[in-house]
Amino acid sequence: MGYARFIWRNGMRHRRRALLTVGSVALALFAMLTLVGFVQEIDRNLEEASPVRVITRHAVSLTNFLPARHRALIEQVPGVVADSRGEPRASAELVVVINLLRRGEAQGANVTVRGLSPEGVALRSRVRIVEGRMVQSGLREAIVARRLSERFQNLRLGDEVRFGRGVWRIVGLFEAGNTAFDSAIWVDVNQLASDYRRPVYSSILLRATNEAAVRALCERIEQERRFPMIAQPEIEYYREQTRVAGPIRALGMFLALMLGIGAGFAAMNTMDAAVASRTREIAVLRALGFRRRQIGRAFLLESALLGLVGGALGSALALPMHGLTTGAANWETFSELVFAFRVTPELMFTGIVFAMLMGVFGGGALPARRAARQAPALVLREL
Repeated sequence: MGYARFIWRNGMRHRRRALLTVGSVALALFAMLTLVGFVQEIDRNLEEASPVRVITRHAVSLTNFLPARHRALIEQVPGVVADSRGEPRASAELVVVINLLRRGEAQGANVTVRGLSPEGVALRSRVRIVEGRMVQSGLREAIVARRLSERFQNLRLGDEVRFGRGVWRIVGLFEAGNTAFDSAIWVDVNQLASDYRRPVYSSILLRATNEAAVRALCERIEQERRFPMIAQPEIEYYREQTRVAGPIRALGMFLALMLGIGAGFAAMNTMDAAVASRTREIAVLRALGFRRRQIGRAFLLESALLGLVGGALGSALALPMHGLTTGAANWETFSELVFAFRVTPELMFTGIVFAMLMGVFGGGALPARRAARQAPALVLREL
């Protein structure tokens, strides 16, 4: 049987229904790729988190601070790696939240400002300065995540932004590999503490000797009675930070499922109409000796082709969303996390395969079975 000719004639005879099916599949895949790409970007925030880094913070609440005098005690806990000079690889950090205006909007949003030492930058291996330079200690200078600078006013290289007790100059832009650090402003910790009159720290980042020693290090810190502390592996801390992905993931999968069901019904409607309008032709083919399997296969191939075209169109519609940034509330810090939609080749390939399967099993299976099981003698007698 000439499958290509059979499919082409059927498609041309029902162009409107075929276009409706392709459009439904494309819309479902577009929504799926966009939402799944966004959720994957949120999950990427965990990639920078290292299994050998430990975050220490106050045990009472996130709004409580660690007194500066506790810094040396925490850094001397056994299990912390020392550098070539014998100094512990640790970074005492202070976090404050400021409100800035988004570009082109009169409405502001909270942004995280993180004060840290040069060691804090070194501990985060994926962070790199892409424009400008690193801040100098004792000066009101800041480096800003490039993604953040594109979303908010007065955060580009050379700009000045006011917070604390003065004006801070943007001397560099950095990228952090699409992680949570792409949503922050970084400054010198001592200068930030001075501006806000806070001789305290929000947390202390430590590097353990190895992955096996992380849990033991956390237990040693939490067992210290001199200070109420919570110590946890960094990867667990950021997993809690990205809990915002849960509702988004559920919503995305629900919408994709609903649109997929709708697209499946559209494909089924198209193929049912094709079977009904070509009853006589199918009967003639059966009378000429074509097998049921061949006829059913032709309709399945047509459904797969409709799914393939819809999948390709949906992928093309999703491509402009790649790299588009948006924000989501971080309920741990009450600031905005900046994310970007990511539509990767792997995701597009998976989506197209899903669209083909949706066309075959959602829309083509039952009509193909109906076409294959028609009795030619009865059909021709009725006609």
